[in-house]
Amino acid sequence: MYFFLSHLAIVDMAYACNTVPQMLVNLLSPAKPISFAGCITQTFLFLSFAHTECLLLVVMSYDRLPFCGPHEINHFFCEILSVLKLACADTRLNQVVIFAASVLVLVGPLSLVLLSYARILAAILRIQSGEGRGKAFSTCSSHLCVVGLFFGSAIVMYMAPTSRHPEEQQKILFLFYSFFNPMLNPLIYSLRNAKVKGALRRALFMESHFLLE
Repeated sequence: MYFFLSHLAIVDMAYACNTVPQMLVNLLSPAKPISFAGCITQTFLFLSFAHTECLLLVVMSYDRLPFCGPHEINHFFCEILSVLKLACADTRLNQVVIFAASVLVLVGPLSLVLLSYARILAAILRIQSGEGRGKAFSTCSSHLCVVGLFFGSAIVMYMAPTSRHPEEQQKILFLFYSFFNPMLNPLIYSLRNAKVKGALRRALFMESHFLLE
């Protein structure tokens, strides 16, 4: 209880530190505007603290499910679906909540991404030169690869019927969206940049030259 109360107090103090100083500035100097960067930063921090407090309040009200039997999880870490399999109580409500959260967290953002790319595709097709269209498609392809790997594997993992995906297949899907994807992100994004590729070539050349000496 005190663990969660302490974190709740920290979040509440962060709330105040994020909003009160600027509010005092506005009261003392109404004509002094806030910068765009400061406004965006304040908005980001406010939403982050608000979401954190919401989650803390939910966790504090959670009544733990009873676990019995072998306390062994057939997974690489304490993944939520694997943990639920150890519970002795009825977990259908938990599974419904996980599915609803997946719709909100996965399908919602993915729909926005696809809508955005539909508009981008329409804009690219209006480009007259083939070279310009090729560069535009090349720029978008990196992000689309990351989006497809992450959202695709996560949606199949948490939204497909569990009977269709045995535990071993679920573990492989987990590796895609939690291990391979973060590992590929720097490669996919950075190696598309000509300066990064040039620096990498120079570093490899210098290392090979040093080894030859």
